[in-house]
Amino acid sequence: MSHTKCLILGSGPAGYTAAIYAGRANLAPVEYCGPQTGGQLTQTTIVENFPGYPDGVDANQMMMEMRQQAERFGTDIRDGEIVKADLSVRPFVFTIDDGTSITADAVIIATGAKAKYLGLDDERKYNGMGVSACATCDGFFYRKKVTAVVGGGDTACEDALYLASLCQKVYLVVRKNYLRASEIMQRRVRETENIEILFEHNAIGLYGENGVEGMHLVKRKGEADEQRYDVAIDGFFLAIGHKPVTDLFRGQLELDEMGYIKTIGNTQQTNIKGVFAAGDVCDPTYRQAIVAAGTGCKAALEAEKYLVENL
Repeated sequence: MSHTKCLILGSGPAGYTAAIYAGRANLAPVEYCGPQTGGQLTQTTIVENFPGYPDGVDANQMMMEMRQQAERFGTDIRDGEIVKADLSVRPFVFTIDDGTSITADAVIIATGAKAKYLGLDDERKYNGMGVSACATCDGFFYRKKVTAVVGGGDTACEDALYLASLCQKVYLVVRKNYLRASEIMQRRVRETENIEILFEHNAIGLYGENGVEGMHLVKRKGEADEQRYDVAIDGFFLAIGHKPVTDLFRGQLELDEMGYIKTIGNTQQTNIKGVFAAGDVCDPTYRQAIVAAGTGCKAALEAEKYLVENL
């Protein structure tokens, strides 16, 4: 069984930034990439809102450069996923998916959150080619175009409003015959001329040659008056929620009602000393790469302080 002072779980902007700072602090951190090296960001194409890239940057290139920077400062980056964690003992014990184990004096959890999808084959087919789960990340590419947002809650309404400020038209596809969003969000959506709400609609597929060109819809699915038709769109945005990757820590760390890790005050410290969280795994609000990177920095600085004071 190997041992490290500082273990980092996850390899998105939060994980890599934590690794950069922990490496520079001579903690010789070990980082496990998890099931998706580079994190959710690698599912998009060009990133235009991360500071330092005035012309935008390919998302995979940016994550590779973060990785190289972390390795430059001595981070031992490993493929593999942690499948079991025991935070009740010191040092903490973790089991990797290859059956081996590692212990750590401090751990930074940056396992992220996965966007929920409808489960359509076309979502995978057009991923990065018109399908997105982040309006603020990718909406800029659809200026003066036609887009659709799936969902009926506050996030869906916020995304529709954001896209409406950029796009020619936005369809809000709502499965129910009502919106679940707050009254003020509902009012804003209804008062926005270029948003059309499609109540009692289900998106059942997408079509297009080299990207999304339209969506297949069903109105009042399963009812006697069911209607099926197509609507031309350029972009298809999912806003039906996210699921934080925290099942591994249930019963050990304090989670909120949605499963996000709770942190203490303005820190990345969890309810267990020496365990820190960073990025989307503890952020149900912003879900932006730059925010995740900032919390990764904080987590590493706090982990360094913890180790100095407790080892």
